[in-house]
Amino acid sequence: MKPEWEQLKTWIDESGNIVFFGGAGVSTESGIPDFRSTDGLFNQQYDYPPEVIVSHSFFEAQPEEFYRFLRDRMIFPDAQPNAAHKALAALEKQGKLKAVITQNIDGLHQLAGNENVLELHGSMLRHYCLRCGKRYGLDFVATSTGIPRCDCGGIVRPDVVLYEEGLDQDVLEAAVRAIAAADVLIIGGTSLVVWPAAGLIDYYRGKKLVLINRDATPRDNRANLVIHDSIGQVLDAIVQA
Repeated sequence: MKPEWEQLKTWIDESGNIVFFGGAGVSTESGIPDFRSTDGLFNQQYDYPPEVIVSHSFFEAQPEEFYRFLRDRMIFPDAQPNAAHKALAALEKQGKLKAVITQNIDGLHQLAGNENVLELHGSMLRHYCLRCGKRYGLDFVATSTGIPRCDCGGIVRPDVVLYEEGLDQDVLEAAVRAIAAADVLIIGGTSLVVWPAAGLIDYYRGKKLVLINRDATPRDNRANLVIHDSIGQVLDAIVQA
């Protein structure tokens, strides 16, 4: 095991109050791409960048194009938890991990077994009618065509935070409390460039801040331990050791 992995294992073994804060890189190992990345196929299919399509104003102005993108790029019904998700679930069962704070909207942390999951950007597993509030699951939208509509005629939208929309304040405040109280804060699979989520790191007051990401982040110099490896491999190796 690499020295930095050994250091993280020691901190985990010694801690009873760990918080994990993760981003898209946690789920890419489950085959869910970061939708911000662009490729030839994407450029051929859409006339707008992803950040524009999943904005509140675009949703209202061009809902059919919004739902076309949603079905093509944001729904992955066959995705399963990977080694990182499973390792975090194991740490929670051991009583060490107190909260998972995630920017992801795929529900894989819960599927792996984590119970205290704070979803900063909501979840694609939940949808609701804008008119009457009736709740729907993912299948309703995934199998619909055009603009999905409720029995009452209202548009059914995903329970996610679009660009130009604010985060749920209750979820955000719970995340701040968890981070402020943590002995060890592990941040993984995120470039730490999306605000206000990226600013949560500033609420940590401890001296065991760990960043696990394949690439460098703007906040690497803030961390006490930086690991540039696969988050799944790192967490799995530590939990299994």
